[in-house]
Amino acid sequence: MNRVLRTVLPSAAAALFFSQVTAFATDRDHTFFKSVRGEWVGPGEIVAGKYKGTKFTCTLTGTTHSKKVGMTLGGSCRVGVFSQKMSASIERHGKSYRGSFLDGASGKGLDIVGGNVTGSRAVMSLNRDKLNGAMLARMKGNDAMNVTVSVRVNKELVPVIGMNLKRVDATAVGAVSRK
Repeated sequence: MNRVLRTVLPSAAAALFFSQVTAFATDRDHTFFKSVRGEWVGPGEIVAGKYKGTKFTCTLTGTTHSKKVGMTLGGSCRVGVFSQKMSASIERHGKSYRGSFLDGASGKGLDIVGGNVTGSRAVMSLNRDKLNGAMLARMKGNDAMNVTVSVRVNKELVPVIGMNLKRVDATAVGAVSRK
C-alpha cells in the first residue's frame, strides 16, 4: 500500500497543480478580455501595401462571452463617407484560441487559428489561404488599446494596419496588470 501511495500521490499532486495553473491562466485571460468590454473609438492607418497611407476611424463595441473565455469586438470603420462593418470573435479552445475576423477565411475575412494572452496583451495568429499573420492587441491602462495587424513576408512579420483606440464609455470595465 505504501508503494501505491508513493505512486498515486505525486500523480494526483501534479494533476491538481496543473489544473490550478490552467485555471489561473484562464482567469488571467478572462481578466484581459473583460478589460476590452465597452465602447471604443479611434483612428487607424494602413501602413503597408497597395493602400498604404489610407487613414480610417473605427467605432467598436467589445463584449465578453458569458460561458467561455474570449470576446467579440464589433462595429464599423469609416474612410471618408464610406463605412465598412468590422467584427472579430475569439474563443479559448484548449490551450489556444480560435475565431474569425469579419466572416472568416471562407468569406472575405481571416481565421484566427491560435493565440495567447500575457498580461496586458493578446497575440492571435491569422490565416487565409497562403496568407499568415498576427494581430497584437495591447491595453495601455484602462482606457487605451493599440491594435496592430501584421502579415508574414518571407520570414518576417510586417505591420500593415495600426489602430489607436480610446475608451468612450463612462467607466473602465476592468484593469489588467502590466507585464
